[in-house]
Amino acid sequence: MSFNPPVYKYSDYVKWKGDWELIEGYPFAMAPSPLGKHQVIMGRLVRIFNELLEECECEPYPELDWIIDENTVVRPDIAVYYEEIETYPKTTPKIVIEIISESTVDKDEKIKFKLYEREKVEYYVLVYPDFEKVKIYRLDKKEYDKVYEGDGKFKFDLCDIEIDFKKIFKRRK
Repeated sequence: MSFNPPVYKYSDYVKWKGDWELIEGYPFAMAPSPLGKHQVIMGRLVRIFNELLEECECEPYPELDWIIDENTVVRPDIAVYYEEIETYPKTTPKIVIEIISESTVDKDEKIKFKLYEREKVEYYVLVYPDFEKVKIYRLDKKEYDKVYEGDGKFKFDLCDIEIDFKKIFKRRK
């Protein structure tokens, strides 16, 4: 006897209580509220991206649903778009940043990695608060190449911005 789990659509997703993502018809419950460290790092990244992108035509959006199609809705920690968004984005983000926790590591490193690669997100940034390091992948034709790993500076060719990731891990004195 085989078990086939139900497949859902966006019309189901909008009725659900709580925080969910829908990936290729399969629901994923969002982890409980992120830990303080996660929130601090996300706040710093949003602030840094806002400052660096001030002269650009793109904007960072934290925790905004990206409705890819009727079977897939994800909520990246931060996504950078080349569009002004009033409700939901209509284009693929240029950069997606996921802040990794124990409960999301498999989904972020495997499932979302392949999804963002397929959807042609130019940069996929994985931030590891517990290890104070970052991995950055850049789309090269059809697949991601790792272009950076560490806790220092990285220059995106998007608006020619450079981020010092060491600053997001600093502790307050």
